Amino acid sequence: MTKLLYQTELGKYYISKIEDFLISDEGKQLRGKVQLILTSPPFPLNKKKKYGNFQGEEYKKWFINLAEHFAELLREDGSIVIEMGNSWEPKRPIYSTLHIESLLGFLKNEKADLKLCQEFVCYNPSRLPTPAQWVTIERIRTIDSFTRIWWMAKTERPKADNRKILRPYSHSMKKLLESKKYNSGKRPSEHKIGEKSFLNNNGGSIMPNVIEIEPIDESRNRRVPENIFSIANTNSNDFYLKTCRERGISPHPARMPLELAQFFVEFLTDEGDIVFDPFGGSNTTGFIAEKLNRKWITTEVFEEYGNQSFIRFEDPSLNATILTNNIGLGNK
Repeated sequence: MTKLLYQTELGKYYISKIEDFLISDEGKQLRGKVQLILTSPPFPLNKKKKYGNFQGEEYKKWFINLAEHFAELLREDGSIVIEMGNSWEPKRPIYSTLHIESLLGFLKNEKADLKLCQEFVCYNPSRLPTPAQWVTIERIRTIDSFTRIWWMAKTERPKADNRKILRPYSHSMKKLLESKKYNSGKRPSEHKIGEKSFLNNNGGSIMPNVIEIEPIDESRNRRVPENIFSIANTNSNDFYLKTCRERGISPHPARMPLELAQFFVEFLTDEGDIVFDPFGGSNTTGFIAEKLNRKWITTEVFEEYGNQSFIRFEDPSLNATILTNNIGLGNK
């Protein structure tokens, strides 16, 4: 069953299993129209969570099968971006390879014919010290503080522009541009640096594929792009989390960082493009798409999380009108 929970001028939020949505009229209408599928699916955890993760080989089979259906939704130059965390063997201090096997299987699904454009690592220094048994109790492992993100597409050259996600120059680079002096010549790496190689001001430096989600620290020499929210996923200034606390609501336990969603929406889409999140939860993707004037579609199996996602659109930084049953609710 597929149920439209609410919509805005730019997007729609459905309560539905992804399998049901894909064969619904709404899902069929999306085929060949989506510019970006951006999602953080249920991780292949060893314990069942409220948000409904599969386990083991069952998870891998389910996840791999989605590839061909997601590929059908994409425009020819569209992209799929999937964030996936690490998994551990049950009651053992060793990594499971299930998450890697699942991503590889998804990528290698012959019916999808996807290409791996690039892998990203999202490092969050605010992550809690997990897994607790091995990190804080037995002290035999370090904090598991990153997730991996795979960017895939049907073509080797999907729509992308790294000039839209430049980060501010470092203080040293700013001084170099002012002085127009630096040591040119051959480096130990065998690269030859010309006398004018670093004198062009391109408005910022190109982002690396290691992304740090950091808390606000005005004393720190930040390198996060100015056009990305400088708030960690656990930071108290997150409007959604703050409002959930005030209302006694337990927020979705596996939210994609706002910064991460904005990074990929800006990098891989233009205004008016369609962004789809098949595991929407609190609707981070829809919120960012709305903020950046992209069209969006979100699906989520748990209506409880869908109801929570209304909070995103109360954010004073967003001027959106939510409609439920064709009744305008303003931005509340």
